[in-house]
Amino acid sequence: MIGSWPELVELARISLQDARDRLLERLAEYQAFSGRRVIVVFDAYKVPGLGASYVQSKVEIHFTKEKETADECIERFVRELSRRRRQIYVATSDSVEQHVAFGQGALRVSARELSIEIEQSRKEVKGMIERDGAVSHKNPLAGKLSPDIRNLFEKWRRGQ
Repeated sequence: MIGSWPELVELARISLQDARDRLLERLAEYQAFSGRRVIVVFDAYKVPGLGASYVQSKVEIHFTKEKETADECIERFVRELSRRRRQIYVATSDSVEQHVAFGQGALRVSARELSIEIEQSRKEVKGMIERDGAVSHKNPLAGKLSPDIRNLFEKWRRGQ
């Protein structure tokens, strides 16, 4: 993604870590909106040591193990997750990796398609916020209360 999304390509020229952080931010927003589990694999092929894994903003992040490519790691995840009868999407613009993932039962999404899907979800969220006056869709009661009562409850919630 970092080498395919224009925004991230520009940012990576300055700082690869900043580009990774921006990608993770976008994917965390996408995961929250779509409800899909997002796993990100960063290639640490030339970095000695064992691969690291952690969760940031509910997004699973994996750095490959020493002498393991990102493609090999992705293929391993597809094999493991396919056994659980889940629909898996692999987002990559590497055509060979797309074919391998597809052969293992995953659906493929190009970097461009994922970027478009993420941008569309961001627009939908923005529209929901504008339409609902920033009322959360997770709180059906909030949409039925007058603004005065919502403000009063918000003050109570904040301890004011």
